[in-house]
Amino acid sequence: MNPVADVATPSLRALGAAVDIYKKVFTQPTLSPPHPVRHNGFDLDVRVEAVHAEGTDVVSLTLAHTEGGYLPSWRPGSHIDVFLASGRQRQYSLCGDPRDRHRYRIAVRRIDDGDGGSREMHALRSGDVLRIRGPRNAFTFIETAPSYLFIAAGIGITPILPMARAAGARGRLVYLGRSRATMPFLGELPAGTDLRPDDETGTPDISALLATAAPGAAVYVCGPPPVLDAAQRSLFAGNPTASLHTELFSARPVIDGKEFDITLARGGETVRVGSTETALDAIRRVRPDVAYSCRQGFCGSCKTRVVAGEIDHRDRLLPPGERADQILTCVSRSAGDALTLDL
Repeated sequence: MNPVADVATPSLRALGAAVDIYKKVFTQPTLSPPHPVRHNGFDLDVRVEAVHAEGTDVVSLTLAHTEGGYLPSWRPGSHIDVFLASGRQRQYSLCGDPRDRHRYRIAVRRIDDGDGGSREMHALRSGDVLRIRGPRNAFTFIETAPSYLFIAAGIGITPILPMARAAGARGRLVYLGRSRATMPFLGELPAGTDLRPDDETGTPDISALLATAAPGAAVYVCGPPPVLDAAQRSLFAGNPTASLHTELFSARPVIDGKEFDITLARGGETVRVGSTETALDAIRRVRPDVAYSCRQGFCGSCKTRVVAGEIDHRDRLLPPGERADQILTCVSRSAGDALTLDL
């Protein structure tokens, strides 16, 4: 028997009831929903209005409608799809002010050893025109949480920054990075932000940071896989009434894969998918121009029809009606020894 519960005041019981209701509405399951992408807006052309250096290898781009007027509305956590001249498609979080209907702002970190998308974005200049789609929201900000803990790592600050502003006094932001020089938007952080550059404070203890979340808090984490994995391992052990909402800013490594063959039906090629690589990476060895974007199983750019074989689905997007014969090659695999794809 809990002696504290026996003497609980009406106000404490009311708080407990409120937390229970919040959990039922917003935290079942405890992680973000498996199919959270919702579409809004439409394809449109925008002009690069300004480009600003925000830190080492990070630029922000301010975008305005080519015909003037309003852009589609958005909420914190939203992103847009950007279509580049090369044919690449990429997603970038909106990190400006949702109240400004005339401008979007995104930020891009340059990855020199990447596949070229970030380098192409960094080459853009004021006056250039881009085709975009959206906004879409796969990282929904819950406005009714009793309190918030935000943990942003590096470029993960981009979706978190509008959320932290919207949360106001109910929110606490912890911002992680290698050094201040690599951390964008330092001049725009809410008062009281806990700034933790590795070269000043050492490697962060994610478990200890999560332990500071109040009971029933909505915890938002955005950054590389190790940060997200640490949050998923440790949050609920110490705070079972919290909810965890995550967004990944790089593809997860394949850690439990088995080798299998993919046959490309149209060309007849067969490629071997290694145990630690994705089907997409294997396909790109023979079809380097195959479509893809997010590499995380939520945008649908790499969706491909399966002609033969059993699928091990690992995506966040496909509805039940498409899972019998469609695959997202960036994350999903064969459940057997081989797949034949309509490529």
